[in-house]
Amino acid sequence: MGCLLTKLGFGRAHHHEELVEEPPKQYSWDKRREINVKDYMIENQSDSTLGRVPGQVNGQQFVIQNCKNCNIYVFDYIAAINIDDCVDCNIFLGPVKSSVFIRDCKNCKVIVACQQFRTRDCSKVDVFLCCNTQPIIESSSGMKFACYQYHYPELKMQFKMAGLSVFSNNWGNIHDFSQDPDEQHHSLLPEDSIVENFVPLPSTEQFQSVTVSTSRVDSVVPLTLGPRRKTSDESCLVVFFNDGKNSNITRARQFIDKLYESNPDISLVQTRDISMEPSDALRVFRTENYAPFVQRGSVIGLEFNGEGCIEIIRSALNAFQQENICDFFCSESRSEAEKEIEDFYNYADMQMAV
Repeated sequence: MGCLLTKLGFGRAHHHEELVEEPPKQYSWDKRREINVKDYMIENQSDSTLGRVPGQVNGQQFVIQNCKNCNIYVFDYIAAINIDDCVDCNIFLGPVKSSVFIRDCKNCKVIVACQQFRTRDCSKVDVFLCCNTQPIIESSSGMKFACYQYHYPELKMQFKMAGLSVFSNNWGNIHDFSQDPDEQHHSLLPEDSIVENFVPLPSTEQFQSVTVSTSRVDSVVPLTLGPRRKTSDESCLVVFFNDGKNSNITRARQFIDKLYESNPDISLVQTRDISMEPSDALRVFRTENYAPFVQRGSVIGLEFNGEGCIEIIRSALNAFQQENICDFFCSESRSEAEKEIEDFYNYADMQMAV
């Protein structure tokens, strides 16, 4: 009995030890109480340049409301954001993990990457967008869209932290909940639109540490043609398969950059980052050869367009493969490419709807 009591702390040794109080346990709800919601809000501002630099938001929810004639920059990733009752504002937002909801805003310009994008009761809002699902507008008019183009050193990691894919960009695939046969509520910005002419680069002291570029070469998100008119009847599907380490994302971007160096007339029409089953691969590629590849992880699909693009891209891929060990699919003829592109992106759209 004596040994048992000693082990339980009731023996003599207990009387010679000082009692030490354990620090109180920290729970997740205690940490939430410490958050000051005002740190994640910009409201009631006029004629100002303001915002947040990297590290100041760190995936929290954010609110921008009742601002007029402001330049607002949030250079950090965000959980979700509501933008309400803003007029004549220019807004840049870091990657948004879930939803961007813009309501009752007028004459604003926005640059944003997000999982979901929606507007309601807005007018004359220009948006440079990267959206992993189909963007939605409702009771809105004069909306104009273009492909997201932006870079600063922390942005690539912020995309990763927000769980967004730079290759799943539906920026031009707009769904209008308030369709009107007599009025078009949305359109595209001119193809040669310069991003900083819409949302100027920050110049105040607060943002001196953030080095911004809006060029196509630097942009984290590849520039895509989207629903704009294609320059040629010839298109080509390229699919980079996963090696189990997600390096196909890096290889796809490297290939795009190398292709553009010597072939500036080739356009990247659309991109997708999707998961496929062997049965899906058989339907799209019409062979079982790619079934083992799609089981390694998500695949990156690229549609290119331009005269002679199939021959140009196949030659470029062969040269690229000599420098990079990779598995890929590439269309072999115009007739096959048309069907392959239709099947691949129809499947991608079904995946998005799930």
